[in-house]
Amino acid sequence: MSSGIITNPSAPQVKPAIIEALRGIAVPLLSDNLHRNRGSIGLSPYHIPAPLVGTAVTVRTRGGDNLAVLRAYDYCRPGDVMVIDAEGDLRNAIFGGIMSFAAYSLGLAGMIVDGAIRDIAEIGARTFPVYARGVSHRGPYKDGPGEINVPISVGGMVVCPGDIVVGDQDGLCAFSPDIAQSVIEKALVQRQNEEATMQVIRDGRWNRSFVDALEARCMN
Repeated sequence: MSSGIITNPSAPQVKPAIIEALRGIAVPLLSDNLHRNRGSIGLSPYHIPAPLVGTAVTVRTRGGDNLAVLRAYDYCRPGDVMVIDAEGDLRNAIFGGIMSFAAYSLGLAGMIVDGAIRDIAEIGARTFPVYARGVSHRGPYKDGPGEINVPISVGGMVVCPGDIVVGDQDGLCAFSPDIAQSVIEKALVQRQNEEATMQVIRDGRWNRSFVDALEARCMN
C-alpha cells in the first residue's frame, strides 16, 4: 500500500558567500527590507540562541504524521534547513530529540515545523536551531501522506524549495536567492543608520521632530 509521499529533487544550494553574509545580519533588518510581510508568525525558537541560515528543503505533511519528514532526510544536504508544514497541528509532535540530533549529525543548518515538537529540554540544551509552533509529548503517526520539495506555508510565510531561510531569537524569514544581494546591501545600510541613531541617543541629541510629520500624514 502506497504511503502517498510525493517527492521532488532538492533545489540548488545557496552560494556559501551569501550564507556567510546573512549569518551576521539580524532578522528584523532583513524583514524591514522585505516589505515587513515575509516573516513567520507564531513559531518560536527552542534552542540555545544561535543563528540559522540555510537552503530550504520543504516538507508538507498531515498534522501529527512524520513519515514524509523521515523520507526528507534523504533529500537534505549539509547546510540545508528542513522546513515542515504540519498544518499548525499541536496534537502530536512531528519530531523530538532523536530526529533533531540526527539532523544536526547530518550537517543540517536547522529544522522548522509549523506544528509540535517534544523533548524540549534536550533540544533546549543544544545550539542546533529548532523552531516550532508548540509542544506535545504525544508522538507522531507514520502513515503519510506527504510531499517533499513543494511550496509550503509555515506560520503564514510561504517557503519554496531552494529559498534562503534565516532565523534568530526574533523569528524567521525566507526569500528567493535571486534577491539576496539586494536585501543584504539594504540591510547593511540600515544597520549603519541604526547604529548612528543609537549614538545620537547616547549623546542626548535625538531629534523627534519627524513625529510631527508622521502624525500630520495620518490626519484626515
